[in-house]
Amino acid sequence: YFWFTMPLRKCSFVTVISEATKQELLKYVKYPVENIYVIPVAISPAFQYVLKPFNEEKPVILQVGTTPNKNIGRLIQAIKGISCHLVIIGNLSPEIIAQLKNNDISYSNFQNLTDQQVVDQYAHCDVLSFASTYEGFGMPIVEANATVIPVITSNLLSMPEIAGKAACIVDPFDVDSIRQGILKVIKDKSYREELVRKGLTNCQRFDPRSIADAYLTLYKKIAGYK
Repeated sequence: YFWFTMPLRKCSFVTVISEATKQELLKYVKYPVENIYVIPVAISPAFQYVLKPFNEEKPVILQVGTTPNKNIGRLIQAIKGISCHLVIIGNLSPEIIAQLKNNDISYSNFQNLTDQQVVDQYAHCDVLSFASTYEGFGMPIVEANATVIPVITSNLLSMPEIAGKAACIVDPFDVDSIRQGILKVIKDKSYREELVRKGLTNCQRFDPRSIADAYLTLYKKIAGYK
């Protein structure tokens, strides 16, 4: 009531960051659909094309975020036995650390990084795994697209919407689906390069200028709204 129902009574228009978020909002409130505008999040210009060879022998897999919805437990099970190194950005719980050790996962963990340090981690990895069980948007998908990194992400909520055709789509609740997606990206060079090409096109949808223009159009509509 305090987060949605009451505020929306005072709003002529609402913006949401994805179509999936819009549909989630409409589950909880009654509001004119035509007055809800989907305006995505803009990607930082710090994320740029990085040309580097793909490490086919032991690829570095990047995992951004460690909250329960990030699905790290299933990712750990999925990469067990695969020659790779997992880089995790975020605080690790004792349970996750135990899973990493018990499954003999080669990994590094980084916490409290600056924005530039996060950009640097993208530049040094080979694959982004973002098989979350819940996301309202999924900015790491776009960040990886912009830095020419193949993406593996989930088949639900906002993630297929944000990724378009520029990601390997998997079932986040199925360990084997995640594993097969990772293996396909690692072993299939032509498929991997196709994802990278499509990623460079996909990230253009989230250019700051385009997002600013979308807000400007809405502000002009608000200014003339009766």
